[in-house]
Amino acid sequence: MFSERTNWKLTRNRLTEALEQVVASGARLLDLTISNPTRAGLRYDAAPILQSLSSPQAMDYDPQPKGLLSARAAVASYYHTEHETFLEPEHLILTTSTSEGYSFVFRLLCNPGDELLVPKPSYPLFEFLADLQDVKLVSYPLLYDHGWQMDFPSLQKAVTSRTRAVVVVHPNNPTGSFVHPDELDLLNNFSREHSLALIADEVFLDYAHNRVARKSFTTNQYVLTFTLSGVSKISALPQMKLAWIVTSGPEADLEAAQARLEIIADTYLSMNAPVQSATPALLDQRKNIQPQLLDRVLGNLAELDRQLAAQKTCQRLSVEGGWYAVLRVPVTQTDEELAVDLLRRKFVLIHPGHFYDFPNDGYLVLSLITPPDDFREGIQRLLEMG
Repeated sequence: MFSERTNWKLTRNRLTEALEQVVASGARLLDLTISNPTRAGLRYDAAPILQSLSSPQAMDYDPQPKGLLSARAAVASYYHTEHETFLEPEHLILTTSTSEGYSFVFRLLCNPGDELLVPKPSYPLFEFLADLQDVKLVSYPLLYDHGWQMDFPSLQKAVTSRTRAVVVVHPNNPTGSFVHPDELDLLNNFSREHSLALIADEVFLDYAHNRVARKSFTTNQYVLTFTLSGVSKISALPQMKLAWIVTSGPEADLEAAQARLEIIADTYLSMNAPVQSATPALLDQRKNIQPQLLDRVLGNLAELDRQLAAQKTCQRLSVEGGWYAVLRVPVTQTDEELAVDLLRRKFVLIHPGHFYDFPNDGYLVLSLITPPDDFREGIQRLLEMG
């Protein structure tokens, strides 16, 4: 009765079952996986956010496939202010989420069975998005040696006649590693050699831990490039469902891609009027929320390092940006077994590395936006397990 593309394993994993048991017991849970900023104890400036959603323009239906010009101009202004990048609003298409943006770009580039090169480790959502678009994912590894690097020899081995694009996450989730300038040069040369597009996910771009703005892929003109981002992370407003695709690259490829993307967007007509009208105000909220988040991330990172310095069994891997940290731990059991034990014995929730497609056991992923008291106590309990 159902399609093969939705033939996923739907049984609950052991960690989910253990979490339900702990919650049902009423025990105080220390959640070191929190990814929802609206429930992380941050101070939102609610009045202008709510006021922006009550604009009279919300009562008018103006179905612009790319999104309202005023909203796209606000996004272009954000890039100009924060990243010294001049964007044409016509090269922007608004979507309800980066997931929808991925779907649009996958549909634009790929026939059923075509391939995309994706980093490993990385965010687990890619697999589901690819299944729904009938696309095959082929992984290329990120290698760790005093920092993360792209493995270009593996990219050369992975490319085939069915490959259509390379996906990069800048900075990566969960490794927190940026694509460095020398890697971008190699990536452009590789993509041009094999006639591939680039798909760049930049949702965490504003969260460089040294507080120095990183260069956006929106400036990349060497090959056809699609850059995805949105207010989910920029303004910590995931509930507002406002994201976008920026297209850049050689002029002929750019015009053809934009024309086709506009038809895809026109077919779905997914962006809603209230959020589009509120876009300038929603983006403006970054000025309030980003300093809070960076202070939270850096404070938790310092606390993690302080506790790690008192022991020798666990190591934090290098991280440059984003909201997550990766721990390398002794391999005495699988990562899932360790996470389940930690949950049942210490009431601490943490993600095992295999959730993010780490190739081996010995890795745990934790959120750096966890409220500080919970984070400090959770790390202490985690290290007691060693």
